[in-house]
Amino acid sequence: MLSWHLGAAADWDSMPVRNATTTSPAPASSAPASPNPGPAGTVAAELIAVLVAVTDGDPRVLTVEDGAALPSGPFVSGHRSLQAGLRTWVEQQTHHPLGYVEQLYTFADRGRSAQDPALRAISISYLGLTREARTEGEAGASWQSWYRYFPWEDRREPDTAVADALAGALGAWADAAPDAALRYDRQRRIAINFGVAPQSWNEELVLQRYETLWEAGLVPESGGATAPGQQMAHDHRRILATGIARLRGKIKYRPVVFELMPPWFSLGQLQRAVEALAGRRLHKQNFRRLIEQQALVEETGGVATETGGRPAKLFRFRRAVIVERAMAGTKLPLAR
Repeated sequence: MLSWHLGAAADWDSMPVRNATTTSPAPASSAPASPNPGPAGTVAAELIAVLVAVTDGDPRVLTVEDGAALPSGPFVSGHRSLQAGLRTWVEQQTHHPLGYVEQLYTFADRGRSAQDPALRAISISYLGLTREARTEGEAGASWQSWYRYFPWEDRREPDTAVADALAGALGAWADAAPDAALRYDRQRRIAINFGVAPQSWNEELVLQRYETLWEAGLVPESGGATAPGQQMAHDHRRILATGIARLRGKIKYRPVVFELMPPWFSLGQLQRAVEALAGRRLHKQNFRRLIEQQALVEETGGVATETGGRPAKLFRFRRAVIVERAMAGTKLPLAR
């Protein structure tokens, strides 16, 4: 059972932008194309969106190029702000209007542009939550399951064949280390990142798992083919991993999952949405008890009749909780 605290606050707070830390730099072959090639020493900024929805119990991400890339485009002087530039590119490429978005990470590693090694390509990524709508963009826009790119992250019904294949390949990579110290370090990272006993699976370590697989040469981006999952253009799969990790962590302390829900929903639908994002099964009674204790929802008086069984009560997010908790705040122990 995951430890959920969905109602610590009810707003999307703006997170500080920081560089994503990695154990290994992205390979040149997976670097993004130059937004604006220029002379040596040129710095170019690119804006990238990780836009997420949950549809029928499946976490979905909006893509372009027939699922091979995330919506993106260069930041140019005509854009009023970074966020305005992002909205322009996403709406132009997908015809999907953006609601609330927050900055995710800034990727600025050297050598990210294979086409122009002299270019310092900086990608500023954003995370947004929405509900899936039909795409009409001109760049092969489509919604894809994020487990299409990271199938090992779906632990609701674990694929033992995939797990065994990854475990064997990672073990061989660790054993191939040139010295005992490096071998121990690789074994320790594998145990922590992939939940090898006595460690337990941590659903938030999405980026660490992907980077370990990249370093071990098990993903197409680093020349391997052992790990399943569709490759993405440039380093977009790395950026998507960062977005998944952020959202998986955030649903535990911010009720952002309600941004993904329809206005009316059953508690079963809400639980399936959380499970889809986390990639884990939740204890039904404990989940409902937590929702009730935090007073996050209220009954609408309606019922869902298409459940195939007993009609389920319909609820809505109780937005008054935003004001209530903002007013309560955190009291400082002031000296008298």
